[in-house]
Amino acid sequence: MTAAARPTVTFDGTLEGRLDGRFASELGELAIPWQAEEAPDPRLVVLNEPLAAELGLDPGYLRGPDGTRLLIGNLVPGGATPVAQAYAGHQFGGFAPRLGDGRALLLGEITDAAGRLRDVHLKGSGRTPFARGGDGQAVVGPMLREYIVSEAMHAMGIPTTRSLAVTVTGRRVLRDSLLPGAVLTRVASSHLRVGSFQYARATGDINLLRRLADHAITRHHPDAAEAGHPYLALFQAVVAAQASLVSRWMLVGFVHGVMNTDNMTISGETIDYGPCAFLDTFDPGTVYSSIDEAGRYSYRNQPVMAEWNLTRLAESLLPLLHEDEEQAVAIAQESLAGFRRQYSAAWSAGMRAKLGLQEKLDDEVTSPLVDELLSILQAGQADHTSFFRSLGAAARGHTESARSLLQDPAAFDAWAGRWSALAPDADAMDRVNPVYIPRNHLVEEALASATEGDLDPLTRLLDAVGSPYAERPGLERYASAAPEDFGAYRTFCGT
Repeated sequence: MTAAARPTVTFDGTLEGRLDGRFASELGELAIPWQAEEAPDPRLVVLNEPLAAELGLDPGYLRGPDGTRLLIGNLVPGGATPVAQAYAGHQFGGFAPRLGDGRALLLGEITDAAGRLRDVHLKGSGRTPFARGGDGQAVVGPMLREYIVSEAMHAMGIPTTRSLAVTVTGRRVLRDSLLPGAVLTRVASSHLRVGSFQYARATGDINLLRRLADHAITRHHPDAAEAGHPYLALFQAVVAAQASLVSRWMLVGFVHGVMNTDNMTISGETIDYGPCAFLDTFDPGTVYSSIDEAGRYSYRNQPVMAEWNLTRLAESLLPLLHEDEEQAVAIAQESLAGFRRQYSAAWSAGMRAKLGLQEKLDDEVTSPLVDELLSILQAGQADHTSFFRSLGAAARGHTESARSLLQDPAAFDAWAGRWSALAPDADAMDRVNPVYIPRNHLVEEALASATEGDLDPLTRLLDAVGSPYAERPGLERYASAAPEDFGAYRTFCGT
């Protein structure tokens, strides 16, 4: 059917009768029917109205009492069966065979206005059978962090889960102190993870593993169904999606912070923004997460850890790749080798774009230029985002801004002469180098204020990062590096 002939889809603005429990019905072994805990006094903090419109939901309804209860799972639409999803995972290298949604629920899948199937999912909705001694709660700060960063990533065009709403529950939750409890309502193309396949494989039920793979193919990589070896094609598609995704993280200086296998999606979307942050000064060894003491998930290690996670996916899929294990391993290894090639190609193309260089330029010209620049940035302790944005001005002949970001600009001057000779496209650079990102000091400011009930800093930050490439008057502080007294930054999972 052509786009012109596609029938108009109309919705009543609610979720009544629209949630399709496809995951729960097709993969019941990976789903436990469950209900969200009742919230004593739910109040909406922030609502993503454009995303609501994409889903065919009425923002007015969602802001009302029934809509607010729906957003935290206390009002279950007709036909819906909320479930806690089962999955396993390697957490900081150690395998846990049974993790699952300890404080989360999948309300179900919804077909949006564009005909795409998307999950509606809750985080912080209370204890489930997977809670493992946790309280099942979330607090408002970390839920707003996910809202801010996921929407910023979306605005930059990086595949990501989306945030529909954050709602406070009226319950106080004990962390280091008593904090306002909250629920994040999240939207994703699905919540299938590498850990989902690890769980299925660990059961020893090959039929379950096959059904999960078929579900993933249908949901995310339908072209694999037409391949001569659909399950190999599925694996190759996930490898390609993750190579592209992680390269884009690296290009904007994003540090996920907790790249466990249960936090890597089959779709290639970024998921679970816990101790995440963006680079301030460029240092490949940067670690923000307070629990990552060994630097396993440092900025520079992200491509390595993505490959490590994909190796775990390959191990889970071995029975579907070939009945002979040795041959299955050989098949998996050959496909896994493609990750480095694809990541390298995506990274190189992205860096050429950031530098405004033509795609046709030979890698022998561009690679040394990129390597030298990164060394200059690290030695000069330059602000990552500000520097790359300032290169647009440098390409127009105004180098003062870029030079001022470096402790010793002499090395930059020599580099810039060779770069300028390649005729960089300044306008193209401005389209890929953001002005505004969720700078760590501004995120902390917004979260602290919101926790105290002041939403103005949150609203202003969301406005800035919602249009990251267009420089706007009055938003200078959102494009500025952290003040010197901000100090060393550490992030926390919030669990």
